[in-house]
Amino acid sequence: MKEFWEKILFKLGQFTLTPAKIAGVLLVIVITWVLLLLIRKILLRKRNVSVGERGRRISLFQLIKYFIWVVVISICIRIAGFDVTILIAGSAALLVGIGFGLQNIFSDLISGIFLLFEQKVRVGDVMEVDNIVGKVQAINLRTSVLLTRDGYDIIVPNHKFITDNVINWSHHSYDRRFQVEVGVSYGSDIDLVTKCLLDCANEQEELIKAEHHKPFVRFNDFGDSALIFYLMFWTKDIFHVEQIKSELRYKVFRSFRENKVTIPFPQRDVHVIPKSL
Repeated sequence: MKEFWEKILFKLGQFTLTPAKIAGVLLVIVITWVLLLLIRKILLRKRNVSVGERGRRISLFQLIKYFIWVVVISICIRIAGFDVTILIAGSAALLVGIGFGLQNIFSDLISGIFLLFEQKVRVGDVMEVDNIVGKVQAINLRTSVLLTRDGYDIIVPNHKFITDNVINWSHHSYDRRFQVEVGVSYGSDIDLVTKCLLDCANEQEELIKAEHHKPFVRFNDFGDSALIFYLMFWTKDIFHVEQIKSELRYKVFRSFRENKVTIPFPQRDVHVIPKSL
């Protein structure tokens, strides 16, 4: 049996490959895989935690996973019989050349480590990147995955979260304020307009009705052909806020029509001067 495990299957210089080394590498990989499953199960066993807390735990697991795999790969190289110091020294010049060619990838890797450590972006956060709004599905070491409102995934390089101006709509809280703009004719009863807008807001279930976040109306401006009002509201459902705005506009239009409130359209007077003969 000993002869079987020590039988040389492949030899290159001082490196030899034996069944014992193959079994050792496979055993370490299997143990690591089982260990990571147990760690994930322990971190995510509570289902009644908040979205933010679950995102923090997933990010922590990702960090632990990457660290463990780096250690395990080093152990596997040792078990296989490679001298890591000689391998690194011999490929130093090659690594320098590769480094210049892969600067963006290294930038993404470092950015991914910062994201996992600092927790500025977490799984479940609603982000706006390059004018695209999406919910963070996964934070990997080099890229992150955002699910857009249209249902497709966007792969975002991690350096964008570090170097670009991005908006995290749910960094501290999921309570965010939005607005629906509407214009009414100058002859409208502004008190009636305010009442109609507030009634529509109170009918919308997704809006927060608490005292410090209740909907209100702002008389914003005197427009060219209309009085401009903003219906201001708070909601936790920030990912679907555009649909909420659409439903509010439906309600407002019906309410204005029932209460004889006119929504004007721009008008321009055109004076035609006949060309003298």
